[in-house]
Amino acid sequence: MSAYLDYWLEMLADPLVQRALTVAVIVGAAAPVVGTYLVQRRLALLGDGIGHVALTGVALGWLIGTGMGLAPGALAVPGAVVAAVVGAVVIELVRTSGRTSGDLALALMFYGGIAGGAALIKVAGGTSATLVAYLFGSLSTLSAADVVTSVALAAVILAVGLAGRWALFAAALDEDFAKASGVPTGFWNVVSATLAALTVTVAMRVVGLLLVSALMIVPVAVTQLWARSFWRTMAAAAALGAVTGAAGLVASYWYDLPPGATIVVLAIVLYAVAAIGRPLLERVRVSRQ
Repeated sequence: MSAYLDYWLEMLADPLVQRALTVAVIVGAAAPVVGTYLVQRRLALLGDGIGHVALTGVALGWLIGTGMGLAPGALAVPGAVVAAVVGAVVIELVRTSGRTSGDLALALMFYGGIAGGAALIKVAGGTSATLVAYLFGSLSTLSAADVVTSVALAAVILAVGLAGRWALFAAALDEDFAKASGVPTGFWNVVSATLAALTVTVAMRVVGLLLVSALMIVPVAVTQLWARSFWRTMAAAAALGAVTGAAGLVASYWYDLPPGATIVVLAIVLYAVAAIGRPLLERVRVSRQ
């Protein structure tokens, strides 16, 4: 027992673990808040599309930073933020214009983002290995500045997502009715897309750009099986995201696993358990009546 406690204390005393745990918890809580709106709007894959665009932003940040004589990757996160926000707004404008379907707009972003990122990172003097940390997450390389940036972006996401919850909910639930009721749905849809873009960029260090959508959507999918209202779903999903982020990080530390992949796998396992357990509990409850 003493050895087990010593191991825990040693883990929690590690500055790297402290930074990673802080980011994993705050991002795990913020991502499902945005994901709840996306699921309601049936845009669960929007995070994937934005993530691919953000990859181009990462590479562009590398290219600009290298040209300015800065340290490699110094502008990767700012570049990802700008590219993700622009990409999210473009997707939303294309979707609402009616000229191109939402699925086609996402597909274009998928392919263009990956191709642009791979090409630009090569021009910047990097290699494919350079992109791995952004594709699959890299909590092991978090600096104190990265933590501050992640917490600040997550705070913005939570503040806007909660402060504008009624308008965002109205636009997500029934866009036509909300518009008829005087809600500026176009504006709030752009806000929703922008929040998704910020979530992608803040979560890319935790689970990576290829898995970021899972952190936004899977906790929502789990809680939807049990929660009976939109707001309870959001609150429970945020709590579950935070717990999953912390648990996945601890498991990755114990078993030397990739943190991002571990967090996502744990979330999917929880969904499987919830999906199987719900009908079983319903049967038990019915049999007792």
